[in-house]
Amino acid sequence: MDIKGVKLSIVKMPLKLPFTTHLGSVTEREAIIVEVEDRNGFTGYGEGVAFSSPWYTEETVQTSYHVLKEFLIPLLSKKGICHPDEAFLLFSSVRRNHMAKAALETALWDVQAKLEGIPLSTLIGGTMEAIPAGVVVGNPNLPEALKQIEGYLEQGFQRVKVKISPEDDFQYISEIRKQFPGLPLMADANSAYSLEDVDRLKALDEFGLLMVEQPLGYDDIIDHAKLQSQIETPICLDESIVTFDDARKAIELGSCKVINIKIGRVGGIGEAKRIHDYCVSKGIPVWAGGMIEFGISRAHNIALASLPGFTLPGDISGSDRYWEADIIQPEITVHNGMVKIPERPGIGFELNNKRMKEVTIFEERFKF
Repeated sequence: MDIKGVKLSIVKMPLKLPFTTHLGSVTEREAIIVEVEDRNGFTGYGEGVAFSSPWYTEETVQTSYHVLKEFLIPLLSKKGICHPDEAFLLFSSVRRNHMAKAALETALWDVQAKLEGIPLSTLIGGTMEAIPAGVVVGNPNLPEALKQIEGYLEQGFQRVKVKISPEDDFQYISEIRKQFPGLPLMADANSAYSLEDVDRLKALDEFGLLMVEQPLGYDDIIDHAKLQSQIETPICLDESIVTFDDARKAIELGSCKVINIKIGRVGGIGEAKRIHDYCVSKGIPVWAGGMIEFGISRAHNIALASLPGFTLPGDISGSDRYWEADIIQPEITVHNGMVKIPERPGIGFELNNKRMKEVTIFEERFKF
């Protein structure tokens, strides 16, 4: 792999509908788009999925940009790598900042797949030809949420995730289950609960949820183990799992029965694969989480979700779920509840240059 330059672009677009959790609402999305060009003429694409403010993790668009520009790109320029598997070690001198690392690392994986002339899914060991699509409903207004769910089911989505908090969890889930008794349903708490809420969470057992995601502290593993021993609903850990060791410790402690893998949260495809492989060896189901991404990150998620351990539908919906027009072409689509794995080399999508020009608010190039 012989890299000759990197381009960083900051893009911003409004969402078609607000996305709400107990932490706040997102009405527009910023992200960093990374383009890595090698000397054979191939360009790989990555996406930095940090938000504009530090409500999900400590990273933001601006801090990720700083780390990419001042540390990660210079490391890559100075030392270089032969294969993207080496990127995780190369970047290890920079602590955490996983979303910045993943933005650059995923672009390197795209380049490598294009150099080899194979889909990214094939390069990383994917075995599926299509993956089931799930969708997230982040709307606290119950009548509106019910209408949205009905619409998504008509489109063929195979699983729905809703956001909950202690203020309205039982009534909210109860009404959804009453209207959709057979719906594969999961609830995401985004750390809204504490161990004092055990009875509230135990009350949700009657609804047969696929899982309750991250009910307790965003960095907790121990209290989740205590909670899991008292409720029947499987706990899925999201924010708590930022490294391979986090996953190993959580599984050893019995803190969860499911793990959500987000490429950006764990620092790239390489670490995501390691976590996947360990979970498979321990019989722990995994699924691909979403970050209200643009098409590039979504394309990487599709490749990751083709690995055999991803047995639960992920947060992988079509481009039109959030955007009037995405920054990739062709746009990602869902057919009969499934997303087809691209067969073209790399991530299988190209930038929509016209759309990129419309939504880019800043860009910078770095020559090696």
